[in-house]
Amino acid sequence: MSEKSEKTEKSEKSEQQRLSVFKTYKLYVGGKFPRSESGRVYEVTDSKGNWLANAPQSSRKDARDAVVAARKAVGGWSGATAYNRGQILYRVAEMLEGRREQFVREVAEAEGLSKSKAAAQVDAAIDRWVWYAGWTDKIAQVVGGGNPVAGPFFNLSSPEPTGVVAVLAPQESSFLGLVSVIAPVIATGNTAIVIASEKSPLPALSLGEVLATSDLPGGVVNVLSGRTAEIAAPLAAHQDVNAIDLAGADDVLAKELEIAAADNLKRVLRPQPVDDWSATPGIDRMTTFLETKTVWHPTGSLGASGSSY
Repeated sequence: MSEKSEKTEKSEKSEQQRLSVFKTYKLYVGGKFPRSESGRVYEVTDSKGNWLANAPQSSRKDARDAVVAARKAVGGWSGATAYNRGQILYRVAEMLEGRREQFVREVAEAEGLSKSKAAAQVDAAIDRWVWYAGWTDKIAQVVGGGNPVAGPFFNLSSPEPTGVVAVLAPQESSFLGLVSVIAPVIATGNTAIVIASEKSPLPALSLGEVLATSDLPGGVVNVLSGRTAEIAAPLAAHQDVNAIDLAGADDVLAKELEIAAADNLKRVLRPQPVDDWSATPGIDRMTTFLETKTVWHPTGSLGASGSSY
């Protein structure tokens, strides 16, 4: 055997002996990647029941920690210019484009799709970030403005973010549906605590890695995985959560969470059937989590000449 052939054979044996490096999925809370406080994990399988990974199973303590992180981030994020928020959302799209193949694989495994269909879902999700990035500095012109009033006053209405929003991601659409409920919440200046799809959490947990490298301040989006009902209950009852999107809840759970949310008059977006997450979403999810502030300002008394400023 030649020396070259011997070296090739040794290299092939070395590659065969190499251990696989499995990915460790973690939560994304406050810009960091902690394991669940409880130390629990649960098995995530593909559509055929094959094991994919162990995902962290969040506890009530993890949910409370996420609320603290989201509340801390409200001031800076809501106070940022709409243009700056748009730049950051566009940066998320850029980073996703660079990791497109990873998300295509994860979505295909999670939802049992062919590679081409999974690629279409990922491309639509990336485009969705760009779409909402364009709305950040335009939504105020659509839902705000000057109001005609009888009297010497300026009357102006302007939208403001609600605050901390808990989001139950759709159970079936693990990535496109996920992006479709996160992006409108943060585009309008809110911060979010997202409960990933219970059976397909991996794309959501990987999205946390993208958000961490996309100039998005820590705490603006916090991603939890685990049993949806277990995590959602303390969030719905939490006094420092201002709103909740029940997209990923079934009818029974949604009713329970609505009752819990009523205690501090949370805004609640009830589950709505979505036939096609890739369809143009409209602005409803943005306006749902906006408050309208109306300001009155005197124009000055009319003078003898009938003029005023």
